[in-house]
Amino acid sequence: MDQALRLLGLVSERSGCVFEIDTIQCGAQHYLEHGDDIEAGGLARCKAADVILLGAVGLPSADGRSQITMPDGKMAGWSPLVRNRVNLDLYANIRPVKLFDGGAIRISGEVRHVWDPDKVDMVFFRENTEGLYAGSGGILAPGGIPQVATDTRVLTRNGSERILRRAFDAARDRRGAPADGKKRVTCVVKNNVLYGCKFFTGILDEVAERYPDVEYEVVLVDAFCQWLLRQPEHYDVVVTTNMFGDIVTELAAVLQGGMGMASGGNVGDRHAMFEPIHGSAPKLAGKNQANPMAMMLATSEALKWLGTQKNDLLLYAEGSNIESAVRALIKSGECLTYDLKGVSGAASMGEVTEAILQELANMPLASPTVPA
Repeated sequence: MDQALRLLGLVSERSGCVFEIDTIQCGAQHYLEHGDDIEAGGLARCKAADVILLGAVGLPSADGRSQITMPDGKMAGWSPLVRNRVNLDLYANIRPVKLFDGGAIRISGEVRHVWDPDKVDMVFFRENTEGLYAGSGGILAPGGIPQVATDTRVLTRNGSERILRRAFDAARDRRGAPADGKKRVTCVVKNNVLYGCKFFTGILDEVAERYPDVEYEVVLVDAFCQWLLRQPEHYDVVVTTNMFGDIVTELAAVLQGGMGMASGGNVGDRHAMFEPIHGSAPKLAGKNQANPMAMMLATSEALKWLGTQKNDLLLYAEGSNIESAVRALIKSGECLTYDLKGVSGAASMGEVTEAILQELANMPLASPTVPA
């Protein structure tokens, strides 16, 4: 987050836009110190904001087997993350997956430059307020001994329709799948078994009728996990329900260089919150080693969204320029953190941030047309 604030400072200096920054303390560490996972009034201040940037909020338990939880059983960090999604109706979790030119994929601890970046360019639309994360369920513990646990998945027509419409709208505006240029929506479900998925795909068929120019397909989630890695060039826009979306986007992050490159937006009709999709990394805390690019790209998406909302062409352009600055640095192959370069010759977080700021500072201001 400190690196994102440095970035906003440069954007303000370049564009003349003045950002009023309201810092809200929250997360698991805040819970341990203060007994609540967000400071008093924090949620109301989030609602009043034009846009929210969220840092990593979780913290592993002492044994490392789970996250620190609150007395109600929720993860410490639930309020800024999940409660904001529900309170602000941030129903679309939008996660772009791109492999930039010069980028590498880390497999078995090795950094491998073996992928064609032109074959990885897709965006995921994950329903963000319903499904298994809606909070319906509990544990039955007669005599204090847990005996039965339930997690009830809730899908509604309204919730399903609006995320599907967003996916088709995005496909209509994009260039199409890298493999064949076709505008394609891939719906990831388990509709051979689950009634909720049968319901979701039924609504998919209805929505698709309004988009005759967009091809669509239905894929079982287990098969998709294989095909995503074997043929990423086939995918353009992917849409799915809440829990499946949480899982498959973590897998997709491998295709773009790992979690240090993965950003996402939680977007509604009036509010939005952007974040790096990785959680906290206590082993890296205070070592100046973490990759700041996911946070930089989240800031990029935040400024583009805000520029669209405010009809501010310059702000939108600066959001685009941030992504261009990250692209340029990766293409150069210089000044990269350990996850992208390997431990030998790795740069620090601060050095990477400084390099991105320098790339941005050298870019001319531009005012592209804000997309609808």
